[in-house]
Amino acid sequence: MGATVRRRHRHRPVPVRSGWRSGTDHRDVDAAWAECLRVLGPLTDEDRTVRAGSLTWTCAETAAHIGHDLLAHAGRPAARPADLSVHPTATPAEVLRVVTACAGLLGHALAAADPGVRAWHWGPCDPGGFAATGVAEILLHTHDITRGLSADRHPPAAAGAAVTGRLFPDAPPGDAVDVLLRCTGRGDLDGFPHRDSWTWEAARAD
Repeated sequence: MGATVRRRHRHRPVPVRSGWRSGTDHRDVDAAWAECLRVLGPLTDEDRTVRAGSLTWTCAETAAHIGHDLLAHAGRPAARPADLSVHPTATPAEVLRVVTACAGLLGHALAAADPGVRAWHWGPCDPGGFAATGVAEILLHTHDITRGLSADRHPPAAAGAAVTGRLFPDAPPGDAVDVLLRCTGRGDLDGFPHRDSWTWEAARAD
């Protein structure tokens, strides 16, 4: 019998697809999302209540999971918290880490946004409008919490003026912080009725 000849097969490296590199960064995320849209975009009219492959989730739940995970992954590099979920047993320090991550996300998004971009916030809103609403949410609710903790702290005057000027174009004259608190139902000004409800006017017509 002739001897069996064993040949050694060299594994050739798999060629890297165009647009993909060794190592990953934000460009790979963009490419992956473009691929997702390319594949799933034509299937938006299909039944999404069916099971997603071998998963126990439906296709709709699985698609939502992609979005939720991407949001969580975006927040972690912003503040490096161990967990972005606010559990009922979370300590105040743990909650602040989550808020820090979310503030970092908004800051990064606004820094990268073109000034001409518009997104929905009760109308077409520019990055400056989203910045104003973010500042308002942070400073006003910080004020609410300090009042609850009997450590009352007012928002900084400069930030109060900027927020009021953008979000409340009909605001009356006066001290910037007092006006902001009055516009959001947190205080009163002489000669003006108390406000029980209000709406940000972040959207702009241009």
